[in-house]
Amino acid sequence: MPSIVHVHFGPSGRQFLIAEATTAQLSYVKPVPPQAFFVGSAIFHYLGPSFAVLLFARVDVLGVAWLRIASAALVFALWRRPWRRFAALDRNGQLLIVALGAVFAFMNACFYISIDRLPLATVAAIEFIGPIALALIAARTSRNLAAVLAAALGVYLLTHVRFGGQELGVAFAFANAALFTAYIVLAHRVSRRSAMGGVDGLAAAMMFAFVFVSPIGFADAAHALGDPVAIAAGIGVGVSSSVIPYVFDQLAMARLARATYALFVALLPATATVIGVVVLQQLPTAVDLAGIGLVMAGVALHRQAA
Repeated sequence: MPSIVHVHFGPSGRQFLIAEATTAQLSYVKPVPPQAFFVGSAIFHYLGPSFAVLLFARVDVLGVAWLRIASAALVFALWRRPWRRFAALDRNGQLLIVALGAVFAFMNACFYISIDRLPLATVAAIEFIGPIALALIAARTSRNLAAVLAAALGVYLLTHVRFGGQELGVAFAFANAALFTAYIVLAHRVSRRSAMGGVDGLAAAMMFAFVFVSPIGFADAAHALGDPVAIAAGIGVGVSSSVIPYVFDQLAMARLARATYALFVALLPATATVIGVVVLQQLPTAVDLAGIGLVMAGVALHRQAA
């Protein structure tokens, strides 16, 4: 994959170089179906947080969020070094990147507060409420409408009668759902940009996420900075939660319509349930399994618009 040369040849020449790199990147991953990238993203989306739950014994909740974003920002900074290209963006491009960074910071904070109080599968199911709305808006055929309704019913079964006595956890889970919807909209726009789009835009956004999360999370993480085990676990959570899945998301979003990606998000509650069983011993009920089956059916039924 050719890299972008950081030399100013004038606006037209520089845009040509960026477009060349973007095209090369897409051609490099084209043999891999975008659905495969989404499945990879779904697995890591909750595999990392499931380990973060185990890290809560060493680090406070917001401290875990800070460690996740800080380690991801460091990886992206060393890998992509996005700051010079960000400075050359127009104002709209910069605002998009900053907005995505803010969403990353506050979405992760809300997510960790909610999974500290609710089962991982329940938080994942609530997270689907916004994406289901995006999928419904774009469901132009009866087949796709049936797919969305099947997935929505499956998510309902996964969340049913799980809210009692956990009002704060539920509130943060719904805030996380709203922010996750904003993530899909903003990240999809980043994936389609020719100037600093895709992984480079993601890298720049993570730099700003670190700026936004530090005031609310650094104090909780500071006492763990002398704990090698906590630091190693935090880096592992950051790479598995905020580097690998978000890179996969960019590769998938570049080739999937936003509504198709939103419906595929229905896989996340099912993935979270499986990971909850394997890592956290949170066993599903028969109703949970029925919900997972409906989600899978909805995803299988859906067809992307030509």
